[in-house]
Amino acid sequence: MIETTVDKANHKSLSSDTIVRVENLETTFFMKSGPFRAVNNISYDIKKGETLGIVGESGCGKSVTSFSLMRLIEKPGRITAGKAFLKGRDLLSLNESQMQEVRGGEMAMIFQEPMTALNPVLTIGYQIDEQILRHKKCSQAEAKQRSIEMLKLVGIPAPAERYSNYPHQLSGGMRQRAMIAMALSCDPVFLIADEPTTALDVTIQAQILELFQNLQEKFNMSLQFITHDLGVISEISDKVLVMYAGQMCEKADTLTLFRNPRHPYTAALIDSRPRVGHRPHRLKTIEGSVPAPHELPRGCPFVNRCPRAKTECRDQKPPLIELQPGHEVACFNPL
Repeated sequence: MIETTVDKANHKSLSSDTIVRVENLETTFFMKSGPFRAVNNISYDIKKGETLGIVGESGCGKSVTSFSLMRLIEKPGRITAGKAFLKGRDLLSLNESQMQEVRGGEMAMIFQEPMTALNPVLTIGYQIDEQILRHKKCSQAEAKQRSIEMLKLVGIPAPAERYSNYPHQLSGGMRQRAMIAMALSCDPVFLIADEPTTALDVTIQAQILELFQNLQEKFNMSLQFITHDLGVISEISDKVLVMYAGQMCEKADTLTLFRNPRHPYTAALIDSRPRVGHRPHRLKTIEGSVPAPHELPRGCPFVNRCPRAKTECRDQKPPLIELQPGHEVACFNPL
């Protein structure tokens, strides 16, 4: 039978229940126009069975943060500072061979668009088998059995038949379920989901979110969920990290963040959501646009769009302050 326990021999414990800890992570892209930090001094932790939602506008560094943890940053990008621990083991200190053992095994990632993440010329079953055989001691027959079990677990009908299908033969929702089956096939303790519901209609989106919640409870895994949709964040996350221009604006538990946002950017995001039963003439928007990487202001990155900006906001980067336990804000003039 396939081995499903995780080897703990080479891991040091951070705490009794902390699975992921990121400390002062920086990822820099070295362009012809000059270097820019796509991720700038990001820190957070995720406990066992907990979900951290990372939210922000497109280009704010959400995906780059996760690709950095997976060590999938390609040139001209490079992780230039910080540490990232998985069960006490610093992922950024591992060589590529060691990282390949972790990637897809103890930690896995579900990508935004399954049609580009899945190989179009290989069957769904072959691709799941390949991952299982890479990380588990088992035969081809056992890998196939495991693949079919995982396809069934994620709600794909007739899993034995779908095992032999190619990606183009499945609907968008089915392809996303197949990606989830592949990611969970080796019992990861930490799963990253990069906008996994963006390309799906609202009905399928709700089904996928429910599937995530059920599987997380079943496997008791830690989840990092990336999205720009605040409705999704409010439904699935225990804690929320708000990012803007590669930097952390605010971090809090989900209820606190939505009831009492303290950073002007967080408040503006929440205020711009459509509300059930409320039909304004126009939805509220955040004036201006995210600055280009080479045009970031010297001080707070949100200063040019912030109605509360002061002189110090233009000249200095606001430090991250803890307003109350677990609620941190990078702002000189919080709400």
